[in-house]
Amino acid sequence: MGGMPLNDMPWWRWRSNVRSALHMLSDPGFQHDCWLAGHTGYGDVTDAVYRLVEDTWLDNWSAEKYVGTIFRDSDEAALVDAAVLRVLKIMHQVGPDAAVSAYLEHPGWPEAVHAAREAHVRLATSDGEDPDQPPRTLEVLRIMTRTA
Repeated sequence: MGGMPLNDMPWWRWRSNVRSALHMLSDPGFQHDCWLAGHTGYGDVTDAVYRLVEDTWLDNWSAEKYVGTIFRDSDEAALVDAAVLRVLKIMHQVGPDAAVSAYLEHPGWPEAVHAAREAHVRLATSDGEDPDQPPRTLEVLRIMTRTA
């Protein structure tokens, strides 16, 4: 799977999408160098939020619901919930079609980035990965999560 160890979680594909989103949302350098600069291959802020909540419905209920399937324990779930709430609050205030700069300049963005970072580090470490590696492109994510 492209260097990533096989995930032992039953819904590892969903976990991979959540981790990808949290990774991008937690890295200000990436946001500046890729999103703000308009580099393709990583999607944008809206794409990241969509990966975070698309299959999981974390915009409607707690990550605690997925302990044992997507998340390893309640601590992971609590960190993900905190990140989701902060990011979605900004998404609702700024709008899903706003320019990347509108998100990055929002007064609550640093707090959202920090919450995403805490969740990202916890999930990556739990999966035996280095949380400080650069985010993977969406194409690499698709390759990693495609059905064998």
